[in-house]
Amino acid sequence: MTEKRAFHVNGYLGIIVALAILVLSGWLALSGFYNNEGSPVIIGVILLLVSLFIFSSLTIVAPNQAKVLTFFGRYVGSIRDAGLYVTIPLTNKATLSLRVRNFNSDLLKVNDSKGNPVEIGAVIVFKVVDSAKASFDVDQYEQFVEIQSESAIRHVATEYPYDTFEDEAALSLRGNPNDVSNNLTKELQERLEVAGVKIIETRLTHLAYATEIANAMLQRQQASAILSARKIIVQGAVSMTEDAINQLDTDTNIKLDDDRKLQLINNMLVSIITDRGTQPVINTDNVKR
Repeated sequence: MTEKRAFHVNGYLGIIVALAILVLSGWLALSGFYNNEGSPVIIGVILLLVSLFIFSSLTIVAPNQAKVLTFFGRYVGSIRDAGLYVTIPLTNKATLSLRVRNFNSDLLKVNDSKGNPVEIGAVIVFKVVDSAKASFDVDQYEQFVEIQSESAIRHVATEYPYDTFEDEAALSLRGNPNDVSNNLTKELQERLEVAGVKIIETRLTHLAYATEIANAMLQRQQASAILSARKIIVQGAVSMTEDAINQLDTDTNIKLDDDRKLQLINNMLVSIITDRGTQPVINTDNVKR
């Protein structure tokens, strides 16, 4: 089932024609009745039925709406143009919205690719692009969109870990929300193609560990952050110490032996890496009293 254009003409012109036919049918019926002639009356009745058919075929289409026409159970086409039109008489004209809509999913509890329970939710922005498929290929397309959206969210969430602690280049739900949203959009579009629905955008609105493991995962994240910070501090301290020793060798005449270098390195690393302020110690071994 695919959408096709239904026959329709300007409705204002149709109203004028229907009124003219109605007036003509009344005049013929009255003239035949007063002149005792049967043929004008019959023609007037026929014209009256024609005018009623034209009036019954009038339909109003609002902006961003479609009229889906069925003639005794057979799909004959859709009207997308906004305005007043005359179309095929005796057709059922169902209204279908073509506006952009969004669906906010419930909070879903799923397991990520590592088996950790997470809570996830998303907003789905969509619109109907094929009125025939949305009307006849699925039953209640809005409910179909909701169910398929939740199913796709669950499936996509199982393909990624919540977070990557060891490999920062790997994709994760928390670290790569745009990639996850693009994957969700692609999968949803494939699922909803049968309903004539186009997915405009998908975005994650909620992402968190489940309550039963939230505290443990928070501690793990904090530990990982502390280790990363310590690594950067140590690398900076080593670089500063190396620069200090090289500068002493090149800019001064002081020549440090290995023991002195080790002592200097130890003092500088301790003073830079420690969280607390260091207390200077004055060496007075060589001071004469």
